[in-house]
Amino acid sequence: MTDHQVHALPNGIRILFKHSPSPITHCCFVLNAGSRDELPQKEGLAHFIEHLLFKETERRNTPQILNRLELVGADLNAYTTKEYTCIHASLLKQHLERTVDLFEDILFHSTFPAEEMEKERGVILDEISSYLDQPEEAIQDDFEEYLFKGHPIGNNILGTPESVGVLNGDDIKQFTTANNNTHQMIFAVYGDYDFKKLVKLCEKYFGSVPENTNQKNRITPGEVNSGIYHLPKAISQTHCILGGRAYPSAHKNKYGLLLLNNVLGGMGMSNRLNLEIREKHGIAYTIESNYTSLTDTGIFSIYFGTDAEKADKALKLVHKELKRLRDNKLGAVQLKQAKEKFIGQIALAEESRMSLIVSMAKSLLDFNRIDSLEDIFARINAVTAEDLLEISNEIFDNDRMITLLFEPK
Repeated sequence: MTDHQVHALPNGIRILFKHSPSPITHCCFVLNAGSRDELPQKEGLAHFIEHLLFKETERRNTPQILNRLELVGADLNAYTTKEYTCIHASLLKQHLERTVDLFEDILFHSTFPAEEMEKERGVILDEISSYLDQPEEAIQDDFEEYLFKGHPIGNNILGTPESVGVLNGDDIKQFTTANNNTHQMIFAVYGDYDFKKLVKLCEKYFGSVPENTNQKNRITPGEVNSGIYHLPKAISQTHCILGGRAYPSAHKNKYGLLLLNNVLGGMGMSNRLNLEIREKHGIAYTIESNYTSLTDTGIFSIYFGTDAEKADKALKLVHKELKRLRDNKLGAVQLKQAKEKFIGQIALAEESRMSLIVSMAKSLLDFNRIDSLEDIFARINAVTAEDLLEISNEIFDNDRMITLLFEPK
């Protein structure tokens, strides 16, 4: 038996509902449109649109939009990724209709006035400057630019000062028409409601949204060459990121790599990289690994920051840990412990209800299904030591990896 319900409106917008007896509701509207869908020289457009949704509609000015939920203590926010735009809110149960009304208004009736565009352009340019002042953040984007050279996935979600400086209303119209396919939109609710009444509420507000069946043409990125890149920066520490392409979200090895990533440098202090490089040698305050899966590719990376004179040693220790995973199978006890740790972390993450409902909405968009926790745990438990050895030799192959260092001038 599923723990959720789905209903599709005639225009294609799907309503996803998960029941919770809590007086607090979490809801999100997820659109299958992100920065990888931008045209050349229009980098940052999806993020620009996300900002402008809160500015002015046919019925509301900016203060009215911002106050609509804040006046009842609710929290409203949004974000853009490579493949999605998400608007989300947390609120008391009785304020759902107010929230649905606002979502429909800002998503489908925003007017994008020129004066608001100019104001928000300045805000985003400041955001880009602030971001570039944080090398631990900026290095990730530069790494992805090398990893997906010449492909939209490699572009910074924020765009560049040059691209953001010339975005206009025609660009917004083109992007929303091309990418806002109503059959690739999910409105998801996690709260204490009757599903039939929720569907009626959504029909009232989203039912009249015109159907859009435009199909996007996402191009799968081509091959990438390995390489080591040194960039001098006005910084005091060396920052390093290394990694490569990884499995897309539907790949059979996805759960194996997620497990492997958790063993190597995932959540908590007991992962291999943290124990070896921070605890044993004391040469990096932050060291972590990360695996992100996209619909047609993925990204695996390891990041650390350390004093310039310790960077070479830290990099050698990272490669030593990767070689261990390529050369040696995990023992039965190690594998069992790794699975128990990872499954426990996933179960605890369920407590973040907003993250859960957004994750469910994205799963429905990508796979037209939502896996239960039991399904996910079964896939993790099915991973063998042989699987992890095979994955390590494929993903941690030095000939497929890029290393990028930000070094003090």
